[in-house]
Amino acid sequence: MTRRAIGRVTAGFLLLAAPAMAAESPAELISSFRLKHGEVRVVRDATLDRIALEQARAMAAKDNLSHEVLGSFTGRIAPARAGRAAENIAYGYESFEKTLGQWIDSSGHRKNLLLHNASRVGIASAKDASGKRTYWAMVIAGDYEPKSHKGKRDMEPLVAVKREAAPSGRPKSTDCHIKVLSLCI
Repeated sequence: MTRRAIGRVTAGFLLLAAPAMAAESPAELISSFRLKHGEVRVVRDATLDRIALEQARAMAAKDNLSHEVLGSFTGRIAPARAGRAAENIAYGYESFEKTLGQWIDSSGHRKNLLLHNASRVGIASAKDASGKRTYWAMVIAGDYEPKSHKGKRDMEPLVAVKREAAPSGRPKSTDCHIKVLSLCI
């Protein structure tokens, strides 16, 4: 059985597990998938929903499936103040259930759905100008630092990239060895 078939079967079981005529919310569907794979539940988060909605609307407006349509993910996720986060995007399916099945079938998207220690999720969709294509965005995040109200340090985003300066006399390397969340490491 291929990964794609396994993903469809898993998404189908998630749908069949719901009580008759009572559809589970996207967060509940994601949580069910996560629980079956040893991870914790996620709950909807207003900040992540807003970030996902802005991304879905921008992709739909430009008819462009791209993580960078609104700028870097690191910059867009900063207001959430999460220690780690990931984003899945898609277009084509009308329903979240089918979109989730597509993500489950993809190893990279599946890995994002199973982000360790994730506790919050934001999900949104938007139609393109013709109304025929639906764009989806999901942002999942975790490792939140407790909020403190002590000063400027608390206003800084928790998502950051550490970059070391190259020693003088040597040109900086532009090679990307590993790319995670649009960041070169």
